[in-house]
Amino acid sequence: MRFNGILSILFIVLAFEGFAQSGTLKGRVYNIKNNSPIPFANLIIDGTTIGAVSDPDGNFEFDGLIPDFVRVTASSVGFEKVTTEEIHVSNSKTVFLDIAMKEQTVELGNVEIKASPFKRVEESPVSLRSLGISEIEKSPGANRDISKVIQSLPGVASSVSFRNDVIVRGGGPAENKFLLDGMEIPNLNHFATQGASGGPVGIINTDFLRDVDFYSGSFPASRGNTLSSVLDMKLIDGNPDKIVYRATLGASETAFSANGPINKKTNFLFSVRRSYLQFLFSAIGLPFLPTFNDYMFKVKTKFNVKNELTIISLGALDKMKLNTGINNPTEDQQYILDYLPVNNQWNYAIGAIYRHYRENSYGTFVISRNMLNNEEFKFEKNLDSDPSKLNLKYVSQEIENKFRYEEVARFNGYKLTYGAGSEFSKYSNNTFEKVFIPNATDTVTAIRFDSALKFIKWNIFAQVSRSYLEERLSLSLGARMDANSYSNSMNNLLRQFSPRFSASYTLTDKLLLNFNVGRYYQLPSYTMLGYRDADGELKNKSNKIKYIQADHLVAGLEYRRKPNSRITLEGFYKWYSHYPFSVKDSVSLASKPADFGVYGNEEVVSTVKGKAYGAELYIKDKIMNFVDLTVSYSWVHSYSEDKLGKFIPSAWDNHHILNITAFSSLKKNWEIGMKWRYVGGAPYTPYDINRSTLIAAWNVQGQGYLDYNRYNSERLKAFQQLDLRVDKEYFFKKWSLNIYLDIQNVYNFKADGAPNLVLQRDLNGNPVINPEDASRYEVKYLKNVSGTVLPTIGIIVEI
Repeated sequence: MRFNGILSILFIVLAFEGFAQSGTLKGRVYNIKNNSPIPFANLIIDGTTIGAVSDPDGNFEFDGLIPDFVRVTASSVGFEKVTTEEIHVSNSKTVFLDIAMKEQTVELGNVEIKASPFKRVEESPVSLRSLGISEIEKSPGANRDISKVIQSLPGVASSVSFRNDVIVRGGGPAENKFLLDGMEIPNLNHFATQGASGGPVGIINTDFLRDVDFYSGSFPASRGNTLSSVLDMKLIDGNPDKIVYRATLGASETAFSANGPINKKTNFLFSVRRSYLQFLFSAIGLPFLPTFNDYMFKVKTKFNVKNELTIISLGALDKMKLNTGINNPTEDQQYILDYLPVNNQWNYAIGAIYRHYRENSYGTFVISRNMLNNEEFKFEKNLDSDPSKLNLKYVSQEIENKFRYEEVARFNGYKLTYGAGSEFSKYSNNTFEKVFIPNATDTVTAIRFDSALKFIKWNIFAQVSRSYLEERLSLSLGARMDANSYSNSMNNLLRQFSPRFSASYTLTDKLLLNFNVGRYYQLPSYTMLGYRDADGELKNKSNKIKYIQADHLVAGLEYRRKPNSRITLEGFYKWYSHYPFSVKDSVSLASKPADFGVYGNEEVVSTVKGKAYGAELYIKDKIMNFVDLTVSYSWVHSYSEDKLGKFIPSAWDNHHILNITAFSSLKKNWEIGMKWRYVGGAPYTPYDINRSTLIAAWNVQGQGYLDYNRYNSERLKAFQQLDLRVDKEYFFKKWSLNIYLDIQNVYNFKADGAPNLVLQRDLNGNPVINPEDASRYEVKYLKNVSGTVLPTIGIIVEI
């Protein structure tokens, strides 16, 4: 069928508004401390008068609901009223929602407690934001990529390049932790930067996300090995009634997913995705052709009301090749072809989460394994048929086998969380790399080493929380200790003693004062731990590398003018110590991870200090009862020490970050959204022209060398962008159709990046040699401008 025929059929389908369809919502209300059912709880669809009551087993059902994103408010005698996260009601399937309720510990008499959809936990009264499914799926400009969605939250910065680095409160992209249903996952992106968090496209299929909790500080004691953020993602359960299928055609990939029952006690989720970027990039003449594939599945078995087992896995296969067949490449294309290595990698994570409920507590056992295989190679002038032209060959693997036990108990008004974990880690690295050594002879030498590591990590943690003064004052005190067998400098738990304390006081029924102070530790990346010198010595072990330390202080006010409105103002200060310092470049690694490839594969010493501070304003409200408005503003400064011990701006010193996001649901299932983003200019380092022009130096790297004596001495201009998204949903008898138009950078803003240093070339495309010095190339600066209007049409079919 010709393309115009397909369009004709599509427009005929769109001409119909669909039949008048309704959806069904079922679920269960239970006690959070022991999973026992709560009978005769009152439930209401938030913002309506539609209600239901749970049966003796805690089950409830709503029929005849208009398809939409809804919340449910539940109340019961002796329990705190709760409003759930958003859930999408559709005619194509019955939707299921389990609602956890917390027992009231204080008799409040005739005082009315109003439920709020904004999550509050005792351990983290500040720096915790939650995202619902509508914000994730329909965020303008994000293309259903969770790494881009969280960039709208306060404190989260972004770059203007096509990357998903998670940069939080002036911290680097290597300072974050990710969890999926309680299982740690090492990678959030395809083509991930090994040792950090970056990459161009997210690995998580948002079809299965239920909600997301994002911590930019105030980390619970159960979450360790992080300095800047924790991204805690929860998945839906499979549909227990029937199998539901979903097909998605998005901006960069096609996806297929299914979820449903296996038997009465077991359900499943499964998805696969494959990109078509390689065809699009080739058609428009881009110099690199990436292909990514991923899968995700979840199987959950509820043996009985006290025992359940969940098995989760996700993985990715990423391949990239250079588009060397471009005829007469432009200077921009040639620049990328000259320096960009070929990168192929695969990774997976798989784990089992077993949960057992007791009368006043529940225990969680998590066993998991994850593995990353990363390969890079680069030939001078891309002459891969000539072995002598090989400049880089890197093959590395990371394997982690993890166990964690966590107990959560509630008694006499106290909440106690405690547990322990262990991990067996393996790392290997085979490196061949030509490097230019600036000295009297300006020589090129080859670095060769094979490295293999095996070591054990262990940790213990505990946290106790309680409310006082009739629930007006909440206090939480926790501690954590981590250690490992890598070296004597890190094998003592007491050296990584990590205390934390939180407090929240309700000043009025609408105003709260919140506070947190804590110390956090993170193990340096495997690339640093496994680096060896020419003699095969683990150089950074000899340098007594340490855990990186960060001390956080956060305080803020929270104002709720009504239950579904929230305004927070927070100030933060972060002190860093023992940060790795590059011996080769004499700079802190705090600013180096935001690039493709590998982070930390070099000699370092744990000597650098750093600091970041700022303030954040967050507004989430409903305007005129039909516009959902979210505003986040961050004022942030970030510094690290240079080789002289002087504080200089880090690469994440953006100063100002502003996001304004608005959604509106219109009649006949139309939705429209917009997001405007402003990011202050980041510092950058100019090139070392004297070193870069040397032919021997240029040929081994394919690009210029940064002048680290002028580290981050220049600053880019500010970046801004407006994104729009329009959704239209159609509901038919047994299926639904969602068509959306997403337009990024609507007014075509051109963002300036750091200028690229390129070779001057003659009419035949050959590099020009300096006529006065035959050992040097002639170079010039090439303006680095990015930004174009990028429209995307997406189609989602659910059956």
